[in-house]
Amino acid sequence: MRSLRYLLPYLAHYRWRLTLGLVCVLGMSVVGLFSPLVVGQAVDSLGDGVAKRELATYAGWILAIATVQGLFSFGQRRILVAMSRQVEFDLRNRYLESLERQSQSFFQEQTTGDLMARATNDLEAVRMVCGPAVMYSANTLFTGVGAILLMASIHGWLTLVVISTLPLVAIVSREFGQRIHGHFSLVQEQFARLSTRAQESFAGARVVRAYAREPFEEEAFRDLNRVYVERNRRLILWSSAFRPLLQTLIGFGFVGVLGAGGLLTYLGEMTVGDFVKFNLFLGKLAWPMIAIGWVINLLQRGSASLARIQEVLDTEPAIRDADDTSWVEGLRGDLEMRHLDFSYGDSSGDSSALTLADIHLTLPAGTTVAVVGRTGSGKSTLLSLIPRLVDPPAGSLFLDGHDVRALPLAQLRGLIGMVPQETFLFSATVRENISLGRPDASPEELLGAALVAGLDRDLEILPQGLDTVVGERGVTLSGGQKQRVALARALVREPTILLLDDCLSAVDTETEERILGNLRGSFAGRTVLLVSHRISTVKNADLILVLEGGRIAQQGRHEDLVKTPGLYRDLHQRQQLEEQLAAV
Repeated sequence: MRSLRYLLPYLAHYRWRLTLGLVCVLGMSVVGLFSPLVVGQAVDSLGDGVAKRELATYAGWILAIATVQGLFSFGQRRILVAMSRQVEFDLRNRYLESLERQSQSFFQEQTTGDLMARATNDLEAVRMVCGPAVMYSANTLFTGVGAILLMASIHGWLTLVVISTLPLVAIVSREFGQRIHGHFSLVQEQFARLSTRAQESFAGARVVRAYAREPFEEEAFRDLNRVYVERNRRLILWSSAFRPLLQTLIGFGFVGVLGAGGLLTYLGEMTVGDFVKFNLFLGKLAWPMIAIGWVINLLQRGSASLARIQEVLDTEPAIRDADDTSWVEGLRGDLEMRHLDFSYGDSSGDSSALTLADIHLTLPAGTTVAVVGRTGSGKSTLLSLIPRLVDPPAGSLFLDGHDVRALPLAQLRGLIGMVPQETFLFSATVRENISLGRPDASPEELLGAALVAGLDRDLEILPQGLDTVVGERGVTLSGGQKQRVALARALVREPTILLLDDCLSAVDTETEERILGNLRGSFAGRTVLLVSHRISTVKNADLILVLEGGRIAQQGRHEDLVKTPGLYRDLHQRQQLEEQLAAV
């Protein structure tokens, strides 16, 4: 329950709405307490031979009380429920902002389904705390306190009979609340697993169908769903038992009042009107006592969900701006790596565990550098270090003489256009995907970038050209088309540094040659790092780096490397042989 304190700053932001809403709750509770007083007075008046006009007056008072109470009820719901939606809006925005700042390692540890569950089910549970739980808690407090005070004013000893059951209510509420909290946490965890399985099944639908694994996927999903339902049943069991048990305890109070109060009335120590008023106040007290159970249920669910959301919100991004970062003007794109060592999470100091080892390199602005090597040699990691998608060690990577870790991330990444190995497109139009990195680009600039990326023939085929919707993750496009859209997205940004990570692997050789011809003009004046497995892609680079085991095994120009024994010449000869065999 302590985790609910985390909501206080969000509620404080809407303190005037919260105050006005609570005033409405107070107004509704106070006005509602007048009804028993009017009814009790009417009952006593019946014994005195009340006139019809006086009875009509009592009826009018009751009608007026009900009307005013209804207006306050509308106000409390309109204000407090709307406020809870606003808190939900703020939390969801902050949740997304927190996720966007997280590094690649965070998403490797968390599943998409779990993160989605926190953004949906968990946030809804928290919203219920901010709205309905606040509303009914205040109503319970105001009505309960008011009813007990008015009951005490009628008969103090009889009031003690009523409140004697409250300790039992508190004990039951505590025990059931703990059980509900634990079971709801398990339900949310299982919902996250279920969401993850569903997301993977949807994303991998083609693979599932290709391997005829539909029955297996259905059974796996059914098993997870069965556990989810079973955990919900246990939660429902405790939640359902909570309210009847409270009603039973409250019933003991009613029985005591009927017996003792009836005797007091019979003995003349209490009027019939007072007895009626007392029972009506007891009825007013019954709902708050029952509502305690529902509120505790909401609070326990909200507490469990908020703890899951808070876990993400309080996670410090592994890669973030240092305290002493400052904007640097006039960066040109000179890159320098000084004996750079890097590994993914291995701090043993064992050089064999390093993904990159002793990379020492100076690249003047405007240089085109190609990186080749076997799978797993560290090519993609080398490119990822430059925009700090993974963090280089301090003092190992410099841009124009400035340690990249000392530059603001927004400035560093604003200078870079990157086409990663795994292309990702959003479910939007081709135009929107290309303009992602530069929303203010003109239509002519977007079309120019698309043409340089080799999309000219594709735009003629696509039904609406640049305005064609590509579907989720670009599902309607081929692998080569997706790569070229991603390439256009990087080019339209007009970056100082261009990072191309095997971005033409899915296109045929002829298309690749045409695109490379287009790109040579775009490379001018930019620092370009180009990763490829094809020698034809890298042969015109100013400098070629050959990585083996995370180290620079060879470097030089194409003409020199093909004459030198080593991996590059082996790759060149193998690809030449493959081309000859393909031509036969």
